[in-house]
Amino acid sequence: METSRTKVVLGVLAAIVLASAANTAVSAAAQALGASSAVVQGLTPQAYVFLTAVGVVVAAVAWTLIRRKAARPNAVLRKLVPIVVAVSLLADVPLFAIPGASPIGVVALMLMHVMVSAVAVPIFRTVLPLPADKPQGAGVRA
Repeated sequence: METSRTKVVLGVLAAIVLASAANTAVSAAAQALGASSAVVQGLTPQAYVFLTAVGVVVAAVAWTLIRRKAARPNAVLRKLVPIVVAVSLLADVPLFAIPGASPIGVVALMLMHVMVSAVAVPIFRTVLPLPADKPQGAGVRA
Protein backbone atom coordinates (compact mmCIF):
# COMPACT_ATOMS: atom_id res chain seq x y z
CA MET A 1 0.00 0.00 0.00
CA GLU A 2 1.68 3.19 -1.21
CA THR A 3 1.46 6.59 0.40
CA SER A 4 2.91 9.98 -0.44
CA ARG A 5 6.24 10.78 1.21
CA THR A 6 5.08 14.40 1.67
CA LYS A 7 1.88 13.20 3.35
CA VAL A 8 3.89 11.01 5.73
CA VAL A 9 6.36 13.77 6.60
CA LEU A 10 3.53 16.24 7.23
CA GLY A 11 1.72 13.63 9.32
CA VAL A 12 4.81 12.95 11.43
CA LEU A 13 5.36 16.69 11.91
CA ALA A 14 1.68 17.12 12.85
CA ALA A 15 2.02 14.28 15.37
CA ILE A 16 5.09 15.94 16.90
CA VAL A 17 3.38 19.34 17.14
CA LEU A 18 0.07 18.03 18.48
CA ALA A 19 1.67 15.60 20.94
CA SER A 20 4.01 18.37 22.14
CA ALA A 21 0.99 20.64 22.66
CA ALA A 22 -0.75 17.90 24.64
CA ASN A 23 2.41 17.37 26.68
CA THR A 24 2.62 21.11 27.32
CA ALA A 25 -0.84 20.92 28.86
CA VAL A 26 0.16 17.92 30.98
CA SER A 27 3.33 19.68 32.14
CA ALA A 28 1.45 22.88 32.98
CA ALA A 29 -1.17 20.95 34.94
CA ALA A 30 1.50 19.01 36.85
CA GLN A 31 3.38 22.19 37.71
CA ALA A 32 0.13 23.89 38.77
CA LEU A 33 -0.37 20.94 41.13
CA GLY A 34 3.09 21.46 42.62
CA ALA A 35 5.48 19.40 40.50
CA SER A 36 8.85 21.06 40.01
CA SER A 37 10.44 21.13 36.57
CA ALA A 38 13.75 21.83 38.34
CA VAL A 39 13.62 18.36 39.92
CA VAL A 40 11.74 16.49 37.19
CA GLN A 41 13.58 17.84 34.15
CA GLY A 42 11.24 16.06 31.74
CA LEU A 43 8.60 18.68 32.52
CA THR A 44 10.59 21.35 30.67
CA PRO A 45 9.69 22.04 27.02
CA GLN A 46 13.24 21.47 25.80
CA ALA A 47 13.13 17.96 27.27
CA TYR A 48 9.63 16.79 26.40
CA VAL A 49 9.47 18.34 22.91
CA PHE A 50 12.78 16.70 21.95
CA LEU A 51 11.76 13.34 23.41
CA THR A 52 8.32 13.59 21.81
CA ALA A 53 9.93 14.18 18.41
CA VAL A 54 12.31 11.25 18.85
CA GLY A 55 9.50 8.98 20.01
CA VAL A 56 7.22 9.92 17.11
CA VAL A 57 9.95 9.46 14.51
CA VAL A 58 11.03 6.08 15.93
CA ALA A 59 7.39 4.99 16.11
CA ALA A 60 6.78 6.08 12.51
CA VAL A 61 9.78 4.06 11.33
CA ALA A 62 8.62 1.00 13.29
CA TRP A 63 5.04 1.45 11.98
CA THR A 64 6.38 1.63 8.41
CA LEU A 65 8.47 -1.52 8.82
CA ILE A 66 5.60 -3.47 10.37
CA ARG A 67 3.26 -2.18 7.66
CA ARG A 68 5.62 -3.47 4.96
CA LYS A 69 6.83 -6.72 6.49
CA ALA A 70 4.09 -8.20 8.68
CA ALA A 71 1.49 -10.46 7.17
CA ARG A 72 -0.95 -9.19 9.76
CA PRO A 73 0.14 -5.59 10.53
CA ASN A 74 -3.14 -4.67 12.23
CA ALA A 75 -2.84 -7.61 14.60
CA VAL A 76 0.83 -6.90 15.26
CA LEU A 77 0.28 -3.22 16.02
CA ARG A 78 -2.85 -3.89 18.10
CA LYS A 79 -0.61 -5.92 20.42
CA LEU A 80 2.65 -4.02 20.07
CA VAL A 81 1.50 -0.42 20.64
CA PRO A 82 0.10 -1.01 24.16
CA ILE A 83 3.12 -3.14 25.07
CA VAL A 84 5.58 -0.46 23.91
CA VAL A 85 3.69 2.26 25.79
CA ALA A 86 3.60 0.13 28.95
CA VAL A 87 7.31 -0.65 28.71
CA SER A 88 8.11 3.03 28.08
CA LEU A 89 6.47 3.88 31.40
CA LEU A 90 9.07 1.76 33.18
CA ALA A 91 11.75 4.32 32.26
CA ASP A 92 10.02 6.84 34.56
CA VAL A 93 9.58 4.54 37.58
CA PRO A 94 13.09 5.20 39.00
CA LEU A 95 12.27 8.92 39.08
CA PHE A 96 9.98 8.27 42.07
CA ALA A 97 13.18 7.67 44.08
CA ILE A 98 14.76 11.05 43.27
CA PRO A 99 14.79 13.21 46.40
CA GLY A 100 12.37 16.08 45.97
CA ALA A 101 10.68 14.57 42.92
CA SER A 102 6.95 15.00 43.10
CA PRO A 103 4.89 11.89 42.38
CA ILE A 104 2.62 14.22 40.42
CA GLY A 105 5.56 15.17 38.20
CA VAL A 106 6.54 11.57 37.59
CA VAL A 107 2.96 10.55 36.84
CA ALA A 108 2.77 13.51 34.45
CA LEU A 109 5.82 12.18 32.59
CA MET A 110 4.15 8.81 32.35
CA LEU A 111 0.97 10.42 31.05
CA MET A 112 3.05 12.13 28.38
CA HIS A 113 3.95 8.71 26.94
CA VAL A 114 0.27 7.90 26.66
CA MET A 115 -0.48 11.29 25.09
CA VAL A 116 2.14 10.79 22.38
CA SER A 117 0.66 7.41 21.51
CA ALA A 118 -2.91 8.74 21.60
CA VAL A 119 -1.96 11.47 19.12
CA ALA A 120 0.45 9.54 16.88
CA VAL A 121 -1.50 6.32 16.30
CA PRO A 122 -4.56 7.94 14.64
CA ILE A 123 -2.27 10.11 12.51
CA PHE A 124 -0.21 7.09 11.47
CA ARG A 125 -3.42 5.25 10.57
CA THR A 126 -4.24 8.14 8.24
CA VAL A 127 -0.85 8.80 6.61
CA LEU A 128 0.49 5.24 6.80
CA PRO A 129 -2.70 3.19 6.38
CA LEU A 130 -2.42 -0.48 7.10
CA PRO A 131 -3.30 -3.08 4.51
CA ALA A 132 -5.85 -5.68 5.44
CA ASP A 133 -4.39 -8.56 7.43
CA LYS A 134 -3.79 -11.68 5.38
CA PRO A 135 -5.66 -14.71 6.65
CA GLN A 136 -3.67 -16.54 9.27
CA GLY A 137 -1.65 -19.28 7.66
CA ALA A 138 -0.99 -17.24 4.50
CA GLY A 139 2.58 -15.98 4.22
CA VAL A 140 4.50 -14.85 7.28
CA ARG A 141 2.71 -15.24 10.58
CA ALA A 142 2.25 -12.23 12.84
